[in-house]
Amino acid sequence: MTKFPHLKQDFAASLVVFLVALPLCVGVAVASGVPAELGLVTGIVGGLVTGLMRGSSLQVSGPAAGLTVLVFEAVREFGLPALGVLVLSTGVLQIAMGALRLGRYFRAISVSVVEGMLAGIGLVLIAGQLYSLIGAKAPESGLAKIAGLPEALVDAFGSTGALASLAVGAGTVAVLVGWKRLPAKVRTVPGPLAAVGLATLAALVLDLPVATVEVHGLLGSIQPPSLDAFGELANIGLLGTVVAFTLIASAESLFSAAAVDRLHDGPRTEYDKELLAQGAGNAVCGALGALPMTAVIVRSAANVQAGARTKASRVLHGVWLLLFAALLPNVLAYIPIPALAGILVHAGAKLVPVRGLVSLWREHRGEALILVVTAVSIVAVSMFEGVLIGLALAIVKTAWEASHIKMEIVDKGAGPVQAYLSGNATFLRLPKILDSLEALPQDRPVELDLSGLHHLDHACRTALENWAERHSDAGTEPVRVTTAA
Repeated sequence: MTKFPHLKQDFAASLVVFLVALPLCVGVAVASGVPAELGLVTGIVGGLVTGLMRGSSLQVSGPAAGLTVLVFEAVREFGLPALGVLVLSTGVLQIAMGALRLGRYFRAISVSVVEGMLAGIGLVLIAGQLYSLIGAKAPESGLAKIAGLPEALVDAFGSTGALASLAVGAGTVAVLVGWKRLPAKVRTVPGPLAAVGLATLAALVLDLPVATVEVHGLLGSIQPPSLDAFGELANIGLLGTVVAFTLIASAESLFSAAAVDRLHDGPRTEYDKELLAQGAGNAVCGALGALPMTAVIVRSAANVQAGARTKASRVLHGVWLLLFAALLPNVLAYIPIPALAGILVHAGAKLVPVRGLVSLWREHRGEALILVVTAVSIVAVSMFEGVLIGLALAIVKTAWEASHIKMEIVDKGAGPVQAYLSGNATFLRLPKILDSLEALPQDRPVELDLSGLHHLDHACRTALENWAERHSDAGTEPVRVTTAA
């Protein structure tokens, strides 16, 4: 027992994480448009492969709601056989980045872009799953999902089946929201498991006409990518999706690791090794044709709060998922799809930082704007383009703030007018610089002192030279320019 001093705590924590992970793995798979068992496969790999590796000892990996929208779009566009290629390629890229020690640089990504990305995913996820709540088929684009909701909800009130489905889904959300307010003894059962369990029981007892999970069997669902499928890598669109998978999965995992580190006082995350572990897990998932994985904050927090001390808890949670998938797969056939949709609506709502956005707007309006623009772009255009728009806006904002410049004009009424520039002169501040210089008297000599500039880019240098030439032609004496030694 001395060899495993924390086995009791880790064993208990693993059961809690298993019970939290089970409905989430199934729900994410169904929402992604793939067999439910593939979500369990990713959870199993997250426990048995990524869980055994070094990086973040208490972080739990598996299929995440944050990638649901992207996976659904990828499966719709390229087909289920291409999913393995996408995920395997993602894993290989993550392994390469971890080997090159690039993991730490993901912490340099603007937090507002990441939060905007998750908010956009959350909005599209909620909109899509609301259709599942009423047993309807969701439109393809994010805007169409949102625009079509009122009509779909009105139509639902004229259908008995749709109303039954809505009742099951709404009841699931209500249980999830109210679960944390119940006594501690009741809350020993994880909220997601309780919500799905109660919804399943209600559907069976009341014989409700609601859709349930389609069971394919564990081995029947695993479809390793064929050699022909790898030919899809010549498709530019598929390569773009691989890049999106890689960036989003890596960023979400490493941001989750930072959040988990704040929950415990154990060993800190080794970011490069965690990226290697995530890459190895995704490579195995891809080889099995399963969903991509990320570190998941809900399961990780449950692991820490349940008293886990070592990585044994997350490995054991993978064992329990494997035993369930192997021995009790038919249980999945009783789970109502609107109950899983309710879980994902709740998960999607957590991705939208409404309260955080209000406080961010008060303190850093530029960052709040980046968050909102990223989220809206993802809803209006697509995941990949939305993230690129957010990153571009963050870079422009940073460049604007970094190009701080100060101009001081000294005019004693007689003699030359002295203009002192200090700071960073970039093209972003060029209109301000030229407006100030062109307002100087045309009939007086000017002494332009640039010695206080830390940086002068080519655009500014050229513009200043042109202004000096024009002013010299209009005035009586040439402009005297002093630069740093």
